[in-house]
Amino acid sequence: MELYLLLVIGALAAGFVNGLAGFGSALFALGFFLAVMPPLQAVAVIVALSIFAGILGMFTVYQHILPNKKAIIRLTIPGLLGVPMGIWALVYLSADHLRILVAALLLVYGGYFSTRAELPRLKGRFVVIDALVGFIGGFLGGLAALSGALPTMWYAARDREKQDTRTILQCYNLTLLTLAGILLAIKGAYTAETLYLSAIAVAVALVAAKIGLWVFKRLSSAQFQRLLITMCLISGVIMFYRIIA
Repeated sequence: MELYLLLVIGALAAGFVNGLAGFGSALFALGFFLAVMPPLQAVAVIVALSIFAGILGMFTVYQHILPNKKAIIRLTIPGLLGVPMGIWALVYLSADHLRILVAALLLVYGGYFSTRAELPRLKGRFVVIDALVGFIGGFLGGLAALSGALPTMWYAARDREKQDTRTILQCYNLTLLTLAGILLAIKGAYTAETLYLSAIAVAVALVAAKIGLWVFKRLSSAQFQRLLITMCLISGVIMFYRIIA
């Protein structure tokens, strides 16, 4: 019963956050799943539910994909290149040290802007920075499962409408998660038991994601920007707690 209870709680948290902000499923669900599953199985279940919740989210933003296709490509293609390089670098770099660094960045960034009345409003086209952020995000995803952190911080500071920001981040995260799912499947992570648990988690997450999407649609662009910044702060706190726990 404990397995199914924590599976449902984690899936509810992951689905709602994914529906609301388009990222953060792993951060909010991994603690619940790791309490009752081996690490590889927990990650495989999270990737599966994140992919399906992300696909559901695409129905909300699909009409904004073409207007933002250049920004999506600038972020996503370098991200895909970064994932295998991050996996390769696992032999040489400490993932734990990088998690501490990213958690510190999330805390400083989220904490600073959460307390300010005026939010950052970067305008213009940042072609090189977009590509660099996408690549580093993919690299961190392969190395430490943190692909969404840097792109979220970057786009939370941009002067964009909420639908555009959500579309870019949703496409980026869904593409990288799909790659992660393929790599996990090749590795043999999706056993019969894992597929069964994934099916339960996906069903629960989709219900929670619809609630998160309902809330998202009622936020203004400024409220969504503040939500992303707050999510950065909360993500940093959760990451630090897991590191020291």
